[in-house]
Amino acid sequence: MKLIITYIFLLIAGFAFAQEEGNKKEQAKITKKANDLINEANDLASNDNFVLAEMEYRKAISTKPTSVAGTYNLGHSYYEKGNYDEALYRNQQAAKNATAKQEKHRAFHNIGNILMQNKKCKEAVEAFKNALRNDPTDDETRYNLALAKDCAKDEKEPPQEEDNKDDKEKDKKENEDEQNKDKEQEDQKDKEGEGENEDKKEGEDKKDEGKPDEKKDQEGQGDDKKKEQPNPQQQPGQLSPQQIKNLLEAMNNQEQKVQEKMNAEKVKGVKVQTDKDW
Repeated sequence: MKLIITYIFLLIAGFAFAQEEGNKKEQAKITKKANDLINEANDLASNDNFVLAEMEYRKAISTKPTSVAGTYNLGHSYYEKGNYDEALYRNQQAAKNATAKQEKHRAFHNIGNILMQNKKCKEAVEAFKNALRNDPTDDETRYNLALAKDCAKDEKEPPQEEDNKDDKEKDKKENEDEQNKDKEQEDQKDKEGEGENEDKKEGEDKKDEGKPDEKKDQEGQGDDKKKEQPNPQQQPGQLSPQQIKNLLEAMNNQEQKVQEKMNAEKVKGVKVQTDKDW
């Protein structure tokens, strides 16, 4: 029984080993085919035949999607042609699929250069830092990192100026809106004031319409008083004013004559002294 179990175990192990060897051979075959396509693409790219080179690189990537050399070289070809977006995408693929530090270093180094071309200096700084983490001895990457940092400092100013400009425009617009609002309120108050004055004036006019003219009424009352006073008429058995006046004058004249007569008599009885009284 133990012999049978041992025999089965050996069969399973042998089958697994054979399968693994078969997979290794298959993977080696796929890798060889991909590498052949890459080599052919490299030759075409060296001869400036970019169209055919791109096709061969794509075939190599399709044969082995995890091929770092295929995506890296295709990205380099895009970079040489100025197609930075495709170059960035392919180098990001290479950095993702890479297992060796040197492969990661090259991919991140190229990513930093592409970002610098796209004026994305802050992102380029991070890419160069990742490249140096995988190979701290690369002086070229360190130099590019310094350039990226200087570029990132310059990038801070324009956005700040743009933000300040936007803030100024916003404040200006708010001030204009506030001034317009205040003006509208003042205009509204003026209109309301005019309306109140008109209403007040109209009310006074209406009040004056119902109020009589005092001066006219006073004059009218005076006329009425004059009219109400009866004309003096001589009553029977009474003297008229003119008669009373004449009578008084006559009495005064008579009294004056009597007074003059009495004064004349007094003058006659007075002794006139002619000599000095020593």
